[in-house]
Amino acid sequence: MDLVKELRHVANFPKAGIDFIDITTVLKNAQAFKLAIDRMAELVRPIDFDLIVGAESRGFLVGAPLAYATGRGFAPVRKKGKLPAETVEIQYELEYGTDILELHVDAIEPGMRVLIVDDLVATGGTALANCHLVEELGGEVAAVAFFIELDGLGGREKLAGYPTYSLLKVKENPL
Repeated sequence: MDLVKELRHVANFPKAGIDFIDITTVLKNAQAFKLAIDRMAELVRPIDFDLIVGAESRGFLVGAPLAYATGRGFAPVRKKGKLPAETVEIQYELEYGTDILELHVDAIEPGMRVLIVDDLVATGGTALANCHLVEELGGEVAAVAFFIELDGLGGREKLAGYPTYSLLKVKENPL
């Protein structure tokens, strides 16, 4: 199965000029979803890590099942005000604005090796913010891994200080 063909492109979402790559078409197809998680697990299996961190919300959709598939725990990074206990936060730039992310202070123990996971990397802002949250809590970023890498928007370059893996590379589709 060609997972790239299972993706849906939505023009001008969430604003004009953005080609949104929709993974819900993969998620609803049991075979495609299983294949995506199985292949991601194989991709990250050689990496030495203790925990997976994924950002709201699509990072949950890849990160949590990947944690299960690799026998690791999962820590969610959420938008400001959504986590119930004490948090650290970071404001960051994303491809179409700014946002604030938070992580529970007890999610990462000093020295813990963390794999940052998300569904897609475009400009790299969200992933880099996740890396900084992990490091602020004394964790070490073992690597960052993505289901999809949107080639041509500089995400991999922004993450140059971290080992970066992607299952699928998709060329930027200018509108």
